[in-house]
Amino acid sequence: MSLSDQAYHQLEQLIVTMELAPGAPVSEAQLSDLLGIGRTPIREALQRLSREHLVSILPNRGIFIADLNPQKQLRVLETRRELERLICSKAAKRATASEREEFGRIAKDFERAAKEKNENLFIRVDKELNDLTLLASKNEYAASAMAMLHGMSRRFWFGNFYQVADLALASKLHADIAKAIANADEKKAGIALDKLLDYIEAFTRKTVFLDD
Repeated sequence: MSLSDQAYHQLEQLIVTMELAPGAPVSEAQLSDLLGIGRTPIREALQRLSREHLVSILPNRGIFIADLNPQKQLRVLETRRELERLICSKAAKRATASEREEFGRIAKDFERAAKEKNENLFIRVDKELNDLTLLASKNEYAASAMAMLHGMSRRFWFGNFYQVADLALASKLHADIAKAIANADEKKAGIALDKLLDYIEAFTRKTVFLDD
């Protein structure tokens, strides 16, 4: 993995998990010191994060971590619904035998996260499900477009989890997707994805009223 890729993955994780706070100003020098990576790879990583709307690079003003914005998140979900339905159905159709075994294991992990109310397990397998579904869909164009949306969605979840999330329900809805793909059921995969996004859309709308 190149230094630019390393910088990207580390910064994306810091932004998604809110360790770099929404709206916070940052600099290439600051991030270089934080990660122990040179400024050129940091600059390249920031350009990539800017394309994914996780940072804003403003000429003559600086670099800022993007704000959490429910209205923007709803537009992300509009895009996700159509694109991710395609990806989930194609993953159900094209996944290899070993990938289907992994989807089955992921479904069980989601069920365990629900039973144990285990937030850390949920977060881990959520990322695993995202990555494996993109891989199993065997459509590099859809996967590339979807990868740009995952960071924003995961960050919005982190930013509002404790206020409005239902971990047990979210885990079940994710498990249903994993099971449908494991069972090669394209129709159920699409239905399960729509149910999950219905929940995430309701979750997003609730955040609008948190400060009322």
